[in-house]
Amino acid sequence: MTSAPQRTAGNSAPVRGRQTLPWHADPYSDALRTGRGPLFLRRADGGLLPLDVERWCAEPDAADRSVLARCRGTVLDIGCGPGRLVRALTRAGHRTLGIDVSPAAVTRTVRAGGRAREQSVFDPVPDEGGWDTGLLLDGNIGIGGDPSALLDRAARILSPSGSLMVETALAAGNIELDERFQARVDDGRGASGAAFTWARLSCHALTRYGTTTGWTVAEHWTEAGRHFAVLRRSAAPTTG
Repeated sequence: MTSAPQRTAGNSAPVRGRQTLPWHADPYSDALRTGRGPLFLRRADGGLLPLDVERWCAEPDAADRSVLARCRGTVLDIGCGPGRLVRALTRAGHRTLGIDVSPAAVTRTVRAGGRAREQSVFDPVPDEGGWDTGLLLDGNIGIGGDPSALLDRAARILSPSGSLMVETALAAGNIELDERFQARVDDGRGASGAAFTWARLSCHALTRYGTTTGWTVAEHWTEAGRHFAVLRRSAAPTTG
């Protein structure tokens, strides 16, 4: 992480914070500007995980709408990408903010009428401790490659009665999936960005991480082949 100016939509004054370089890579920015892939996470072992740029840049689909229907009050979209959920929630009357380390993502969100801020989730967030709903969709439970740290951070960002909605790689009841790996954003044609650490979790693994960070899985569901869970604050985290 390096320090660099960060921008907030509607405020030209820069703020200082940690800049996550990988998602500034040209393949990712170019894909968001055009709204098209192909785009992948290229693992250090050579494996490719496709990134669904076209879906991210489209209107919310049935799976997205199942999440939107569960949002309550003010909503923080962590890793908002090009902002399809920020736009939809704003239209529905929610006070919504998207945060993302990618300038291209923030620009696209703002141009579409959403409110977004260029920053890491690990930097101070506006109205910290008061958000009613947090979103970690499209694989964003992988941010930073440390689910425990991310869930702990979300607990400080949301209100004590807030809910966190997380998309998982596998549904409840499926096999355990809990992996961390080095990856680069790659366009499949030879262009790639800087290496970073990412994570993928099943719902079962998410439940386990939640238990140790003060979260309880209150609901889980599958829609259109995608898997989601709603986390709410527990009385106290369990250690050991």
